[in-house]
Amino acid sequence: MGPGLLLLLVGAWYAYKVIKKRKNIKRKEKFFKRNGGLLLQQQLSSGEVNVEKIKLFKSEELEKSTDNFNIDRILGQGGQGTVYKGMFADGRIIAVKKSKILNEGQLSEFINEVVILSQINHRNVVQLLGCCLETEVPLLVYEFIPNGTLSHYIHEQNEDFPLTWKIRLRIATEIAGALSYLHGAASFPIYHRDIKSTNILLDDKYRAKVADFGTSRSIVIGQTHLTTAVHGTFGYLDPEYFQSSQFTEKSDVYSFGVVLVELLTGLQPVSAVTGSEGNEYKGLATYFITSMQEDRLFGILDAGVVMEGSQTDIITFANLAMRCLNMNGRNRPTMREVATELEAIQMLIENTCNVPQNYNGFESALSDINEHWDAVSSSTESASNVSPSSPLDEFPLSSSVTW
Repeated sequence: MGPGLLLLLVGAWYAYKVIKKRKNIKRKEKFFKRNGGLLLQQQLSSGEVNVEKIKLFKSEELEKSTDNFNIDRILGQGGQGTVYKGMFADGRIIAVKKSKILNEGQLSEFINEVVILSQINHRNVVQLLGCCLETEVPLLVYEFIPNGTLSHYIHEQNEDFPLTWKIRLRIATEIAGALSYLHGAASFPIYHRDIKSTNILLDDKYRAKVADFGTSRSIVIGQTHLTTAVHGTFGYLDPEYFQSSQFTEKSDVYSFGVVLVELLTGLQPVSAVTGSEGNEYKGLATYFITSMQEDRLFGILDAGVVMEGSQTDIITFANLAMRCLNMNGRNRPTMREVATELEAIQMLIENTCNVPQNYNGFESALSDINEHWDAVSSSTESASNVSPSSPLDEFPLSSSVTW
């Protein structure tokens, strides 16, 4: 009876393991279908997508890399989900974004995002490595960016990497170049829809990387806008988009304008001001526009900017930010124009002592900037409609995931 009982126990244990394995497989298949796996496979088989650029990771691989999504591995969290630091067996470090539970109506958008991001190849955009759909919620796998967010370096003192004027200008130029690529040079135009300093990461060489495309959308070539429910981050949201629900490429330009002002002033995009009725919240864009109108620009700048930058360069940079924040989107520059003008300012700094006489491209770029000096007054007039009580400063929008 003893050997028979032992055989029975071994058989029961084996049967349990087989049943458990089958249930686990069925569970993964269920999640894969629910998370849009079939739709993704359809996209891959259509031939329109480079299959090699999309890797479907196994859940066990990502669970092991993040120590079962240990709380100590959290890099950041927000409205779109939580991001964990992971490490593969070969030593590669990754960032794993655990999305919030999606409803069926969001699945096609999620898969569309995966396909879009897998096609982006730009040195200043965080690279998507792949995804995992066989877990309860979808997982996105990105390259790991080690030096945190631009917001951290703007608003907190950091002796290891102080933000000099030249570095601020270089980072602004890199971000503008990435957005210009998304708007005009990618396979399909892409609107980021949540540009802010916390969504700009710095890599091991402190180069800017645009991140968090959770709310991004691609559009058909020739399409001018998206009509969507208003989504954005308080302090960065385009007031024109807030009023019309129509998001255009110029809405990204407005948000980038706020980032430019952050780089200039070192101030938060939104600050609390104590008033007669308690705390009131003041948008940086409004404060900056008012300061420009009252000729108080150099009174609100970051001390490092004032000490290191020339007055001409700073004013040119501030005028560009002012135009990006124009209340009328049509009067804002495109991201391509913004990137060109920032590159011209960089060239001006590098060539202050010795400007090549035959460098027509440089002289042309400077000429383009000078032409916009007269346009500042009209931008200022359009922006005068902004007030501390405008919808931009009152609408409580949830923040997207912070890396």
